[in-house]
Amino acid sequence: MEATAFAPGHITGFFEPVYTPQNINKTGSRGSGISITLGATTKITAEYSQKQNIAVFINNKKSEAPVTKLALKHLIGDTPMNITVETKLDLPIGQGFGMSGAGALSATYALAKILKIPKEQAIKASHYAEIQLHTGLSDVIASSFGGIEIRREPGLPPWGVIEHIPGKYELVLCIAGKKMDTQKILTAQNKINEITAVGRYCIKKLLEKPSIENLFSLSQIFTKKTGLANKKILDAINNANQFGMSSMCMLGNSIFSIGETNTLCKILSAFGKTYICSVDQYGARILR
Repeated sequence: MEATAFAPGHITGFFEPVYTPQNINKTGSRGSGISITLGATTKITAEYSQKQNIAVFINNKKSEAPVTKLALKHLIGDTPMNITVETKLDLPIGQGFGMSGAGALSATYALAKILKIPKEQAIKASHYAEIQLHTGLSDVIASSFGGIEIRREPGLPPWGVIEHIPGKYELVLCIAGKKMDTQKILTAQNKINEITAVGRYCIKKLLEKPSIENLFSLSQIFTKKTGLANKKILDAINNANQFGMSSMCMLGNSIFSIGETNTLCKILSAFGKTYICSVDQYGARILR
């Protein structure tokens, strides 16, 4: 039994964490971000067996992949199955591109197809995994829908509420530093309190005037006020802003930009490796 699925990467511009103890369905974040055409493509091969075994390969290397493994376990429970997961990631993990969430979501989508389970169960399984392992708060939900989203209310539907800002844009991404430890930031209470206050202000302002321009300007306010960006990231943003709009990817030492694509690539290549992608309009989907 085989199936292949794709889940877009997801960049968060700003967020307000919302933790609901004892109810992961309602846990997540309010905020805004963009799903991108670079993401995770996963082929699953599965068969029923005597015991449960899940082997994950990321970009042809065997990997622990804790988020993907936990998400798949949420989907199958104790069912004895032999599952091989082959995932191709277009971008690095730990740089604010939602790759661990996309990897898990593409895997659960593919397995759900094999098992003839509704896709909503695949989304739920991956959401639970990223929340429990503190690797993200809303990447999975945003990636499942695609587009440029405003997360009005946190969590899975029907509790979580998402609106979209229409628009087809080309983006330039730049990795300008080492990986960030998302888990460390999302479990540091002092930093979370700070992020929550600024994130709440930003979501309120974006809902008053929803636009791509406002998303970027509020993302810059969030970047500066939370103190999450180092000098190199701030310099890269300031340079890129001369030829478009730019801000920091949450949570990573990387930035995302919209504007004069070729010029942005030249400018940002001085700060690190660049990638070109577009807004993904479709969200997670089965390929075959």
